Amino acid sequence: MWKDYIQAVAKGYYFKPPAIKSEIDQLEKELQVELPTDLLELFKETNGVYDKFDCPLIWPTDQIVKDNLFFRNFDDYKDIYMPFDHLLFFSDAGNGDLFGYAILNGSVRRDDIFVWDHESDSRKWVASSLKDFIEGWTNDKIAV
Repeated sequence: MWKDYIQAVAKGYYFKPPAIKSEIDQLEKELQVELPTDLLELFKETNGVYDKFDCPLIWPTDQIVKDNLFFRNFDDYKDIYMPFDHLLFFSDAGNGDLFGYAILNGSVRRDDIFVWDHESDSRKWVASSLKDFIEGWTNDKIAV
């Protein structure tokens, strides 16, 4: 479903093999979050979506863990940015800004996608779902 959808709305993307259960379990354990259904279903089809330049549209599970832990734990950021514990980043804009879901009490309860602006530390709504994010970002309907 996800691979078909992405190929229908965006050109030039390729897919990695599906994430295995242990990779998904590790992500949820390390980040202490239950993945939203859409992202979980996407990972069952592909562990990352990339453009022809190998830039990820959707990060693989290991990058999600690595980058989220970095932003949550980097001491220098604690003095200049609001906490990151309530965000689950899964993509970036290529300019330092990151896309993610809001986390509330250990789970993603809404499908909305937000962008974190690395210059202003603002967190702004950009899409109502992962589908809308993918279509909007790949077709320049979402700009940061």
